Amino acid sequence: MALIDKLTIYARAGRGGDGVVRWLHLKGKEFSGPAGGNGGDGGDVYLRAVADIDQLARYRGAKTFYAENGAPGEGRNKDGRHGEDLYIDLPRGSIAINKTTGEKYELVTTGETLLILKGGRGGAGNRVFKSSVNRSPETALPGTKGEAADLDIELRLIADVGLIGLPNAGKSTLLNTLTRAGAKVGAYAFTTLEPNLGALAEFVLADIPGLIEDASQGKGLGNVFLRHIARTRLLAHCVSLEEKDPMSNYKVVRSELQKWSGLPKQAGGLENKDEIIVLTKSDFRDALEIKEISESFRSLGRDVFVVSAIDDEEIKKFKDDLVKLLRWVPTQEK
Repeated sequence: MALIDKLTIYARAGRGGDGVVRWLHLKGKEFSGPAGGNGGDGGDVYLRAVADIDQLARYRGAKTFYAENGAPGEGRNKDGRHGEDLYIDLPRGSIAINKTTGEKYELVTTGETLLILKGGRGGAGNRVFKSSVNRSPETALPGTKGEAADLDIELRLIADVGLIGLPNAGKSTLLNTLTRAGAKVGAYAFTTLEPNLGALAEFVLADIPGLIEDASQGKGLGNVFLRHIARTRLLAHCVSLEEKDPMSNYKVVRSELQKWSGLPKQAGGLENKDEIIVLTKSDFRDALEIKEISESFRSLGRDVFVVSAIDDEEIKKFKDDLVKLLRWVPTQEK
């Protein structure tokens, strides 16, 4: 199932039930007074965060959502039943924007619920209008409409580590080696067409599709997924030692992070997220070359790790170091 990370849906809260005109007739009495009940309130609409990142795909064929209407009032002063509230499940990390009001809702924690649309009020029955000067009111009010809106939904993955880098930098292979995620791997660009997730200890790792130069302007696949990086705690920038100029490749991706405007400057921007450098495919270089390249990256003020998918010792050491690091890096805040 392909990952759906953007969707527009229509949601409507329930309409309030109508109040009614009814009369209470007691045995032996010709008239005993008004007894029309009030209508029930319409159901509200909530957004609810779930852990399943494929949740939006389930809405491709059904993009309209309705909370239950309130029931009309009844006789003998009986009020109508309130409509059931509607909960729309969205993947944790989703942002929903009400296209009518511009209100923005963010779901960060699994199980979190947000009220977004209020149900209509139930109408008043004729008993409400009884007074000393009007003992036989013939008036009842209809229920009001519930709120409705088109909602733009956008998913921004929440992961502890976002694996980034140019196509074929070894991200999918690294994810599979660290987590057994089973991400597709191939010897050509853009093997990863959607984010892959894997678990390392208690942490979630996301393989973000490869970025290319001018990805922030819409080229390649990376532009679609740059927003997913915004919710990661730590960037693991994979740079392949198979390439002739690893530093140049690194700078291409860093440039795209700086250009992307998905995070406001006051939030630090993508380029200011915590980052480590992972030099992959170490089996393509000799020890002296690796040492020189590592030192050039450390001069940038980054922690540098060297790995090869076919070197079990390097992978085990990187696993241990990464887990220790993640337990130190601050958790994602709302």
